[in-house]
Amino acid sequence: MLMKKVVVIGGGAAGMSAASRVKKLKPEWDVKVFEATEWVSHAPCGVPYVVEGISPKEKLMHYPPEFFIKKRGIDLHLNAEVIEVEQGSVRVREKDGEHTYEWDYLVFANGASPQIPNIEGIDLKGVFTADLPPDAVAIREYMEKNDVRDVVVIGTGYIALEMAEAFVVQGRNITLIGRSERVLRKTFDKEITNIVETKLREHLNLRLNESTLRIEGKDKVEKVITDGGEYKADLVIIATGIKPNTELAEQLGVKIGETGAIWTNDRMQTSVENVYAAGDVAETKHLITGKRVWIPLAPPGNKMGYVAGSNIAGVEISFPGVLGTSITKFMDLEIGKTGLTEGEALKESYDVKTAFIEARTKPHYYPGAKKIWLKAVADKETGRLLGLQAAGAEILPRIDAFAVALQAGFTTKDLFLADLAYAPPFAPVWDPLIVLARVLKF
Repeated sequence: MLMKKVVVIGGGAAGMSAASRVKKLKPEWDVKVFEATEWVSHAPCGVPYVVEGISPKEKLMHYPPEFFIKKRGIDLHLNAEVIEVEQGSVRVREKDGEHTYEWDYLVFANGASPQIPNIEGIDLKGVFTADLPPDAVAIREYMEKNDVRDVVVIGTGYIALEMAEAFVVQGRNITLIGRSERVLRKTFDKEITNIVETKLREHLNLRLNESTLRIEGKDKVEKVITDGGEYKADLVIIATGIKPNTELAEQLGVKIGETGAIWTNDRMQTSVENVYAAGDVAETKHLITGKRVWIPLAPPGNKMGYVAGSNIAGVEISFPGVLGTSITKFMDLEIGKTGLTEGEALKESYDVKTAFIEARTKPHYYPGAKKIWLKAVADKETGRLLGLQAAGAEILPRIDAFAVALQAGFTTKDLFLADLAYAPPFAPVWDPLIVLARVLKF
């Protein structure tokens, strides 16, 4: 077979997965990856932990660039920004000028960017986003050069909470500001967010229902003004959401889906022949509702890249979709979910039954038991499971087990009868997940 030229835009998780997969299946093909930063196979999810100081910045690359170049034979270009995409070619701005490269297959894996609110003072020194590894480096350097005591975090999503924690553990004074009436409003029901807010208030100044009007300071940030007050700030983190980077795809006339991300089918093909998309720039479908969704998370991003690379190289594989399974923590409170919340299920016109329980992670006679709160949502008529939300301790095994149950189409009865492991050091004989299923069914 003739050698083909594959161009991948973006060297993050999805891009490197796609490139690596093509190279494994078609070692003789020319696979080029263009990454705008000097970071490759990077882990944006690790940014708060570098800021916190528990992980060196170098570790945010899963593999160093040399690994992909030498071991996998990928023609990797760092600090290479794709500025124009045409049928069969891309124009790239690199250190030594602009170059044009040809392609037979193209993969958009150029991720998402922070949504920056249109407020005065956003460009002041000391105001940061926390989206990519370079942000973590810039924040650490700023903290080393400036006396940072008061930090304001604007936003109430996962990144906002993780960044707030990063500063709390370093002994800074934190104010967390959100426009909405509760934190994590888009991803969790009120029973869970109440628990999270109680925890947040133990460690920081939580300001909800407040809109940020402007950021003020002379040479650098000094305070944040909202419609509810003003807050001293030596450093500000903007964590008000992200948007997919679709501009290059639009140049090529690729269809943008109803979510605002690139439309793809289950092989990660776009509407343009031989053009694929994967990761945070691409939309997919929800495994329960079957509707188009854009849920930018690392595990599906990696798998989308793998699926795109496989199909380009002629090995057919489908990406089934996502459940939005995710987990985070604030201090010692773990927070996670999979599938639909009650709010989301009602919006999709499901007739739902819900259960919310507080349980312990171990039997009463075994030391170290901690609290766990679980909320499940099921279809009232069929008993089919629709979603789980959790807070507390040791939630990961429950979230993961429930995610697999959702993907398998389990009912509450199936979950109740699931053969889960038990021993006193690990779980009570009635695992919280089984108790939840029992409350939901009976």
